[in-house]
Amino acid sequence: MSYITKSPWVIHYDGSSCNGCDIEVLACLTPLYDLERFGIVNTGNPKHADVFLITGGINEQSRAVVKNTYDQMPDPKVVVAVGICAATGGVFRECYNIMGGVNEVIPVDVYVPGCAARPESIIDGVVRALGILEEKRAKMAENGGDKK
Repeated sequence: MSYITKSPWVIHYDGSSCNGCDIEVLACLTPLYDLERFGIVNTGNPKHADVFLITGGINEQSRAVVKNTYDQMPDPKVVVAVGICAATGGVFRECYNIMGGVNEVIPVDVYVPGCAARPESIIDGVVRALGILEEKRAKMAENGGDKK
């Protein structure tokens, strides 16, 4: 983790889930798992966030919120889809109001499997996302800060 130059900030959004993955995301912040040991800060402001952590599938109501949150985040940014619902719509994918996974609205960088995803898997997914974030930062610096 020595390659990280600033503490990454994570914003969490629940698309439309059963809240199983949300409970596990919160467990990551407890002293037992302590996601903050990696220097990660949880924020509620997308303008400060580097990592967009999404649980649950996407429905018509959450579509605009997810897209708007993603668009407000500064570049470079990474998206982590937590759980099978965020990946494909999960057990709710046949419901009339579920459009599918997060990738129906925004690009996803890391998928964390599970129903509900375990805290260890979520932490692993966030750490993998940090590697991707650093690659994107390096690419932006290489291109002079352009969005390429």
